[in-house]
Amino acid sequence: MTVMSVSIGGLTLANPVMPASGTFAEGLADVVDLNRLGALVTKTITRELRAGNPLPRVAEVAAGMLNAIGIPSKGVPYFLSRTLPLYRRWAPPLVVSISAPTAEGFASLAAEVSVPGVAAIEANISCPNIEEDGRAFAMRAESAAAVMRQLRRATDLPLWAKLTPNTGEIAEVARACEAEGADALVVANTILAMSIDLRTFRPSLGNVMGGLSGPAVKPIVLRQVYQCARAVRVPIIGCGGIATAEDAAEYMLAGASAVQVGTATFVQPNAMTEVIEGLDRFCAARGISHVAQLTGALKENVVLEAVS
Repeated sequence: MTVMSVSIGGLTLANPVMPASGTFAEGLADVVDLNRLGALVTKTITRELRAGNPLPRVAEVAAGMLNAIGIPSKGVPYFLSRTLPLYRRWAPPLVVSISAPTAEGFASLAAEVSVPGVAAIEANISCPNIEEDGRAFAMRAESAAAVMRQLRRATDLPLWAKLTPNTGEIAEVARACEAEGADALVVANTILAMSIDLRTFRPSLGNVMGGLSGPAVKPIVLRQVYQCARAVRVPIIGCGGIATAEDAAEYMLAGASAVQVGTATFVQPNAMTEVIEGLDRFCAARGISHVAQLTGALKENVVLEAVS
């Protein structure tokens, strides 16, 4: 029997599998035993009420899906009074995903949700912000550092930074977040993309562009996890196109300590529990006693010099 527990940014999880923010809600308990998951991650909340983006918000594409949901939110009071009490019925630690348009907004929101029942905060710094001309905080090391610095001052809870894949500086951003107090990194959010409906000649999404997720993004995000793992010491949570235990194992071999499952849950509601069970079998078949031994166990290719 494989030991499945892992340590992630100040928390000990029963196993390394959890939902990706925005793909999970308490209603999933009707079909999945949530107590089997390593952690529970809420949909991103904001301080203000948000209606979200115009319809249509989701479009299927080859090997994945596009979404432009727009982070609809009922605000902090609703979360604290209505949503948080619902999660107290389940044992896994609750990670609350937050978003704000400014560094100060992130900090004050983190302070507000640092209450009993919340085990960690996932800061979605891959959202647009008004201090960087609409660019995501996590696109540049300097802006990522600025928001993480204020977040770290605002809460004593474990702090996870969710990075964007839409940058050529992901290793630098990872180092900046670590330097400013991030306890773990979630790599990564969706990849900016679009598609066109050839029946109408209109964009498939009401917002024109959206985030690409699913199997199509896995090779890209897997590479980014590998790069970040070589750049930082804090744990990394891989997120992008994970649907099977083999996908999760690849991410862990590349350096992730845990994984988040998102799009696969829309296709198969019990995808997360299947990944957990599959990882157990994967390790047992290879004589691996503890799933954490997979993390960073990638065997690098050896380049042999030609003998003259």
